[in-house]
Amino acid sequence: MAPKELWLVRHGESVANIAATRAEVEGLDVIPIDTRDADVPLSPTGEEQALALRTWMDGRRGSIDRFYASPYLRARQTLTVALDSVEQAAPRILIDERLRDRELGVLDLLTRAGVARLQPAEAQRRRHLGKFYHRPPGGESWADVALRLRSFLRDLDADPRAGSVLIVAHDAVVMVLLYLLLPLDEAGLLQFAASRTVLNASVTHLTRSGDSWQLDAFADVTHLHIDGAPVTVHPGSPDVQPT
Repeated sequence: MAPKELWLVRHGESVANIAATRAEVEGLDVIPIDTRDADVPLSPTGEEQALALRTWMDGRRGSIDRFYASPYLRARQTLTVALDSVEQAAPRILIDERLRDRELGVLDLLTRAGVARLQPAEAQRRRHLGKFYHRPPGGESWADVALRLRSFLRDLDADPRAGSVLIVAHDAVVMVLLYLLLPLDEAGLLQFAASRTVLNASVTHLTRSGDSWQLDAFADVTHLHIDGAPVTVHPGSPDVQPT
């Protein structure tokens, strides 16, 4: 049975989100954080957001057949807090490295100012190639992320028990999944993402009719408002956001 419903959740606010936003505001070249990207934890606000997600999930977990998460700590923490009883849901939880955040290579931890000042040749190459196809040395292009997510979706389609699926991952993963499923072309994706941010702990909902997917809700944070949890606007890495 191919999936008929997808819930795409961005992880709650992380300590790196806070550091990156502060570095951009202060005009720094490098984001001051020493933690490996895969090990970046949720901030206290991110934990509060994940708790609000738990309230939202309480009325739905029985109807969700599979729970997937990026292997990165902030995504796993978000799902763990949201599910509350991981032991009970464990048989339906799968960690998949194809859902990890986009790898930025030499641009990792650089702000917009840092890319322009410390990697000017790479900034020029990105302007020439466009953000969808630009692959920073040691990193991935958006097209590379699409390739691994195509593989993930093929496996998901082959799962006979995955009728309704919830995925906790990253803003770039949510955007590229929309690119693949709606589907969008390069220009359509960049235009869509230019005016939209995948908010922390937000829920994007898609339903399937035949072979076509429909976007029912994008980056919904109603559950945060209901629970009084902060809504945080951290658009991610400047090289991930196509603005």
